[in-house]
Amino acid sequence: MFTEDVATDLPAYPFRRDRGDCPFAPPPRYGQLREEQPVTRVRLWDGSTPFLLTGHEVCRTALTDPRFSSDGANRAQPRFVKFDIPDDVFNFGKMDDPEHARLRRMVAGHFASRPVEAMRPAITTICHAQLRQLVQAGSPADLVAHYAFPIPSLVIGGVLGVAGPGLDEFARDSTRALDPSLSAEEMGAAINSMVGFVDDLCAAKRAAPGDDLISRLVLDFERTGELTRKQLVATVMVVLLAGYETTANMIALGTTALLRDPEQLAFLRAEPAGFANAVEELLRWHTIVQDGTGRVALDDVELDGVLVPAGSGVIVNLPAANRDPDVFPDPDRLDVTRHNARRHFAFGYGVHQCVGMTLARVELQIALETLLCGLPGLAPATPFEDLDFALESMNLGLRSLPVTW
Repeated sequence: MFTEDVATDLPAYPFRRDRGDCPFAPPPRYGQLREEQPVTRVRLWDGSTPFLLTGHEVCRTALTDPRFSSDGANRAQPRFVKFDIPDDVFNFGKMDDPEHARLRRMVAGHFASRPVEAMRPAITTICHAQLRQLVQAGSPADLVAHYAFPIPSLVIGGVLGVAGPGLDEFARDSTRALDPSLSAEEMGAAINSMVGFVDDLCAAKRAAPGDDLISRLVLDFERTGELTRKQLVATVMVVLLAGYETTANMIALGTTALLRDPEQLAFLRAEPAGFANAVEELLRWHTIVQDGTGRVALDDVELDGVLVPAGSGVIVNLPAANRDPDVFPDPDRLDVTRHNARRHFAFGYGVHQCVGMTLARVELQIALETLLCGLPGLAPATPFEDLDFALESMNLGLRSLPVTW
């Protein structure tokens, strides 16, 4: 048991990239810990002292071993935000089996390979339309506002049967809810606004169902009693969150990284089939979720020679695992031809792996190829060191990306 004095000597987590460092590189402390102490204690804002995992192997164990719980209602779960999320807002990603599996199955079929592949023509049409709008906006233009964010908004909006300014407001709220620099009241207000938006959206589908995912959840599961109203709202929220901001961030970050690497960009323009593997490498290299994901040890578990007692909180640090040199040689180098890039944990791993990962992959492949091959003269309009990276957020991103062509 850690005493209060010992806890104050532990490093404060999360670690953040410094403004003077390359924003593409995770905080150097991750690499030091991965080499010296891949399983170690850290201190969160609330004084709790969970274990931080930084090695690929120990992270994989925590993501797959049923002795580690995802239950968000467990008070030992590491809390990255400064307010309590009500238990009834937790989605299936914050539950354990069998309830996790029961709720996940209700949406998983919509994001399986076959239906997602069938969406390729529609996604391609959306990307080309947004490329035209970007050009019409005039050079220079903000790639984030005119391309990176509209594409996943339109795609997930089509899946859920929702469009219009409401999604833009939802995106702004989701960004605020993940910004630790805000007060607990401000972050909580953003969460409440998101819940209210989704609740109203579900009410509209009850009144007038359509041919979309929310309507199917209402008709097939809520009306049969298999989904409560709050479970429906939580399920739709996780689909929206998984299908919107992180994908938009990756479009902007991936574009920036490739524009800074002319040789690899030239290779992809000459061999567009390479965009599929390039997306995997970009996902590994960037790892949008900066702080990792939480677990709780249900039993005593030994990881890399360290005993993690039952009841301990655990943080699986995804960026550190994705830069592990034991798995990815020369891990700090972006290599769009890396043969094992898909071993990354950008979508998590195991039974809780992101339900929308197949859709995200397809969107990123099409969006990046359409943009980078469609605008051969594309170039940043702002020096790299002046770009506005969201370094303080739990999700890495760019607030804007001025470009010319």
